[in-house]
Amino acid sequence: MENSIKSILWNLLLLATGSLLFATGANAILVHHKFIIGGLYGTSLLIFYKTGLLSPGIWFFLLNIPLLVIGWIFMSRRFFFYSLFGIVCLTLFSQFLILNFDIHNQLYAAVAGGVICGAGTGIILRSRGSGGGLDIVAIILNQKYNFGVGKFYMIYNALLFSFVLTQYEPDLVIASMIVTFILSIALEQVLALFNQRKIVYIISESQNPIAKMITEELHQGATLINAKGAFSGNDKQLVMTITNNLQLKRLEEKIFTIDPNALFIVENSFNVIGSSFGKRKIY
Repeated sequence: MENSIKSILWNLLLLATGSLLFATGANAILVHHKFIIGGLYGTSLLIFYKTGLLSPGIWFFLLNIPLLVIGWIFMSRRFFFYSLFGIVCLTLFSQFLILNFDIHNQLYAAVAGGVICGAGTGIILRSRGSGGGLDIVAIILNQKYNFGVGKFYMIYNALLFSFVLTQYEPDLVIASMIVTFILSIALEQVLALFNQRKIVYIISESQNPIAKMITEELHQGATLINAKGAFSGNDKQLVMTITNNLQLKRLEEKIFTIDPNALFIVENSFNVIGSSFGKRKIY
């Protein structure tokens, strides 16, 4: 029960923090330059700019209502309520947060807005919910029809910016595309801060002492993989372990202390789930 409460509070904190950060970038930078980003919030900005009615936050909430209905039908109740909380947070912050970072240069504003909004989106996506918008549709299409989430966003944003190109000057459209691109990069970087792991393979004649050191001294898991030398034809075992950037150098030093002739191979992994690394996000 205690772990469940902590998990709920942690997810609500991620959704609220991410929404606050996103709304800060949108209200302090995007709206002052009339930038349009991808996704449903970008559509909300476009409607607000063209009509002058309500606010981007209110339009975002209204556009989410039919998507929430779809989410209630097809998604888990947990995902629905977390997403509803995220949508309400983003709507309220967008509505009542009044800021202006006073960045006059359009390119600087595009970079700053993309970084701040991307970081906020990344934090939201670390939760077990979402910030609403196209996330709900993208996830349903992926689960029901195996339609890639990235592909869906690419198609939607291509259609959105094709329309925007007919309504605004090319300079503003290009700047808006820069915002969207940087937002995507910042989002991936924030997710990588939480998720990125290093997969390490060690080829050594001292595989057993190395595996023992990893499990007993570093308190990490290790796996022995059967292999055969291509040149010698001798059977051998590789040691595989998963670690992070902080432990990587320590692991390297200990391995070469045991066997100076070991072969140490490191691969980046964007996400590792299961066991002690993290739970699978269930929608």
